This record gives sequence, structure tokens and C-alpha cells, in this order.
Amino acid sequence: MKVLESAKTIVLAPIHVLQLATSAKSFLDHPLIGSERLNRMGLHKARVRIADALCRSRRRRLARHVPAEWKEAFDRDGFVVVENVVPEEDFAALRSAILETEWPAREMRQGDAITRRIAIDPDMLAQVPALKRLLHRKDINALFHYVASFRTTPLHYVQTIVSKNGHEGPDPQQEIHADSFHSSMKAWLFLNPVTEEDGPFTYVPGSHRFTPERIAWEHNRSLRDPHAIDRLSARGSPRADDEELAEMNLGKATPLPLPANTLVVADTGGFHARGPSQHAGSRVEIWSYARRNPFQPWVGGDVLSLRGIAERRIGWLWAFRDRFKDQIGQPWQPVGKRRPAED
Repeated sequence: MKVLESAKTIVLAPIHVLQLATSAKSFLDHPLIGSERLNRMGLHKARVRIADALCRSRRRRLARHVPAEWKEAFDRDGFVVVENVVPEEDFAALRSAILETEWPAREMRQGDAITRRIAIDPDMLAQVPALKRLLHRKDINALFHYVASFRTTPLHYVQTIVSKNGHEGPDPQQEIHADSFHSSMKAWLFLNPVTEEDGPFTYVPGSHRFTPERIAWEHNRSLRDPHAIDRLSARGSPRADDEELAEMNLGKATPLPLPANTLVVADTGGFHARGPSQHAGSRVEIWSYARRNPFQPWVGGDVLSLRGIAERRIGWLWAFRDRFKDQIGQPWQPVGKRRPAED
């Protein structure tokens, strides 16, 4: 068995080396990324620094397209809040069309929360023209691009978070965490008001900046035994408590209870969480996500962002994972047609 493992390591070594120049992040599953020896020599620290430098370079080239008020808010806080982002008459039509229609849905369970996602695909865009107008707005896409640091079209979903569904276990999304060692973009357009009791999006202001203190924390974290820490941190989505945030000269997480028709766009390389819900219920939002290889110096060149392709990617991705679920896993299970607000 040891001979086979050694042979496998040798055969895969070139691939593992190449993966260092990608978004690969798991200390648990990757022999180089998780190597204490290499990380003591500065491997993880170097990846963080290079990815951050390239991100800042790409953002400088994208900045002129972003409204100044939004850019200032993002540069300061790591997120942007845009209230009444959709004209009132359009929002009423958009909200009604989405919430009152049954759509093909998939779900994933984490602890006592269920996440339901419905792909925003060509069929939905044809049925909800107000949504199509929003997602094609130049200012909104300029903001998406700036936060993502790439001129790329996000994946767009209708997402429902069903809290306290009766199952035991904590929701891991309620722990303060960063998605990775580099920047990425997520956005939420809330279709209903979200109060502090509903479990709002929560963010540590300024934590999107990879300061010397953040980089030192990343380095120290890379030296820990990945088998001795929580699995999500070991797989590259690090958790941080208040003491660690203070070590990085950061404050505590700020919850963002917000009215309906509010868009939040955030860099989830910063520390964030889903706030704890105080009661059973659901939260419905338009949820968008963009992450590319952080070591690419160019801002464009994403063929999958072309119209006619971008709107179909989610269906292709789900079909691919269904086909190869035994090899790569498929946490998103089809649940038939559902209305987004169904518990």
C-alpha cells in the first residue's frame, strides 16, 4: 500500500505543482499546500501576497467604471450596500414573478439550515424581464467586476435560506470566516426585509484588505496541523474568533439588517458570516457569485461570460456534477419545482 501511495505521489507531483498557481486552497487534501515544511519556508504567505498584489492591480484597471460612491464604500469596508436598487414599479413585478412561480430547485442541508437554489437561466430571464434589465445594468456589472477584480459574469441564483428547520447541529455559515486566501465576489439582493432576528448577512468591515497583520495570521494558520482543526478551515475557508480578529487590528462583525430591494456586494475574502436566526423561517434573495484564478494578471478573457453561454452555465455545472458525483461529489440535490419562499 505504501508503495502505491508513493507511486501516486510521484505521478501527481507535476499536477500538484501547477495547482499552486490556481485557486486550490485545501491544506487537508493537497500535499504541497498543506506542507508545514513548505509553509514555514513561506509558501502560503507568498501565494497570499502574490494573489493580493494581482487583485489590486486588476481593480485599478476596473475602477474608472464604478460610481465613485460605491468604490469609496467598498475600498473602506469591503462591501457596498445599495438600497432601492430596482425602480419601485420594476421591483414589485420582479418580486411577484419570482416568488409566485414554481421553478426547478435544488437544496443542500448544513446543520439546522437548508439552502435552496434556483438557477437564473434563459427561461427565468424571459419570464421576468425586470430581472433581466437589472442583471444587464452597466453600473451593477461594473460593481460586480470591481469587487471580483475580473470582468466576468457572475453565476446568478434565486436563493432561499430556511433557518431552524428542525434538524440538529450548528449552521457552519454562522461562524465568522473567509471563503479563501484571496478575494472573490458574492452579492445578495433581498426580496423581503431582513431583520436582525432573521439572521442577516454579517461582515467585519475592512477585513478584505490583506494587511501585514492579516498575512501574518495567514502564515501562522498555515503551520497548524490540518487534521487538528475544523474541517472547513483545513479545506481553505478559515474561521476566526474575536481574539484573532483583534490580532489583525479588526473589529467585530457587523450585522446588516436591511429593507427589501437592497443589494449587498461583498468581497468574501474578507471575514463574514450568516447571522444567527432567532426563529424558524426563510430568507429569499437574488444571490450572485464570481471567483476566478487569483493568479491571472488580466481582467477579461472569460469565454463563459459571453451572453448565450453565461446564462446556461449553472445547468451545465449541475449536470456535470450529477454525471460525476461518485468522483467529485454533488451536495445539491434536485427537489422538483418549488416556490422560493416555501419552507
